[in-house]
Amino acid sequence: MQATDTGTVNLLWCAALLAGLVEAGVEEIVISPGSRNTPMTLVADLNPDLRCWVQIDERSAAFFALGMAKASCKPVALQCTSGTAAANWFSAVVEASQSGIPLILLTADRPWELQQCGANQTIDQIKLFGSHVRAFHQLSEADGSDKALRRVHQLAVQVVQESLWPKPGPVHINVPLREPLLPTGKIPSLLPPSPLAGEGLGTRGNACGTVYAPPAQLTHICDTISGKPGLIVCGEGVYDDTFPAVLMHLAQTLDAPVLADPLANLRFGGHVSGHLLSRYDAFLRDVTFTGSHIPQWVLRFGTMPVSRALQQYLSGSQLPLHIVVDGQGGWSDPLFQQSLMVRASPKAFCQQLATLKPQPAARSWLESFRQAEQENGAVLDADPRTEAVIIRQMLNTLPEGSLLFSGNSMPIRHLDHYSGKGVKGLKVAANRGASGIDGNISTLLGMAAVHPGKTVALLGDLTFFHDMNGLLLAKQANAVIVLLNNNGGGIFRQLSQAKLEQAQFERYWLTPIGLDFSLVAQLYGLGFERIHGADGFAAVFDHALGQERTCVIEVML
Repeated sequence: MQATDTGTVNLLWCAALLAGLVEAGVEEIVISPGSRNTPMTLVADLNPDLRCWVQIDERSAAFFALGMAKASCKPVALQCTSGTAAANWFSAVVEASQSGIPLILLTADRPWELQQCGANQTIDQIKLFGSHVRAFHQLSEADGSDKALRRVHQLAVQVVQESLWPKPGPVHINVPLREPLLPTGKIPSLLPPSPLAGEGLGTRGNACGTVYAPPAQLTHICDTISGKPGLIVCGEGVYDDTFPAVLMHLAQTLDAPVLADPLANLRFGGHVSGHLLSRYDAFLRDVTFTGSHIPQWVLRFGTMPVSRALQQYLSGSQLPLHIVVDGQGGWSDPLFQQSLMVRASPKAFCQQLATLKPQPAARSWLESFRQAEQENGAVLDADPRTEAVIIRQMLNTLPEGSLLFSGNSMPIRHLDHYSGKGVKGLKVAANRGASGIDGNISTLLGMAAVHPGKTVALLGDLTFFHDMNGLLLAKQANAVIVLLNNNGGGIFRQLSQAKLEQAQFERYWLTPIGLDFSLVAQLYGLGFERIHGADGFAAVFDHALGQERTCVIEVML
């Protein structure tokens, strides 16, 4: 018999929705408590296949969910109450969209009769996130009929697919719910199964599959680059686990240098070879070198790398062929240098091209890059600056399988410049989609919640300040935060604003905050150590890695 009371119908409606998400592979949901989302919260708690995380601050909750999805490469659900609660998600939704991170956004809303009439805690939530979501779905008010429950279950499966293919990203479902929000009688301890439970509608894992390059396009590329000096450039991207080894095989076939951004996750692991370069940010600043080493082709995967020197090198080269490979419908060409876009999965493209057996370039091309790498590497490995020493000691100390999360502005640039490469398997991550400094702590802790190894962050003081609310999540996930404190926006010292009058520059750009971060650590129950410069860092860092709680190491610069 069909349920008729509104509270019970709300529960069945939300249960069918969440069951569909689970059927399609969602395992985690992050909840910000509220009133209007009560039915969704309750059914999430009652679903044995969902792991629930609670964060009061909606902005932090959204970045925490983003971090989990980023680390697991699986869609994560996020839900909140009506009104401005969801507006706090906006910056995380933008980052997820720009970075291609699958999120399922579930916003509770007031029913239609309370819209546009001055009802409390009611805003227009229709397409709230604009073009920053892959799709938007507006549900009707809860309907307990079998047909409606089947449809909302199917919609949830559809939404997971939309978050994964053709380009991963966030999808928004707006869920209006009428009062009473809960049944008038006893709340069930276990909800009835979904009307489609066990029918296997879902597709667990990444739904996009493999995209192969057209044979004619591939033959043209092979004929054009064969025997000519070129470069392979890799930025951050969604790569298959075996992509590094396949890419290195192609590089050996072509005898081409591979210039790998730290976020490409090629600099560390057993695949590392002499073809892979990590010191190019230093030697590409040498105009003598760049002037005498002009490639005839560039093959690029992922987003544009961090290095400004590399960007200037590529934009200054009159390339006859600049190939960008992207199998998810993106358009990564901020330098306007792309001459050929290949719609193919990176791994598949490398395998296809290697099969055609293009001729390698003259050996002297690769050897000149290797020599520049070795010479600059020796200088950088002896650099006494605090940031250089800190990064070297972090990378040396981190155990195999660790995750290193970098803040934006100066930390990611220091990491790019000083990290080098090694055979120890490490993962490197950052929020580089929109390159914001908000939500970094929450993203870090979201990644730590699902990453099986040690999780460490390298953050600046302004980035830390922007997301101190995220530290509440340290109760649910542990990490080590290395806080580089230069008391303000050090990135602006590298930019043209530094030429302005000193007082004006400090007030509006450097913005020193002068906070005692030991008090913040005390407030959230974190471990804390402060050091001046790099002296003693190695011992403090090693001790923090052994702790069972989140620790902050403040390095005064």
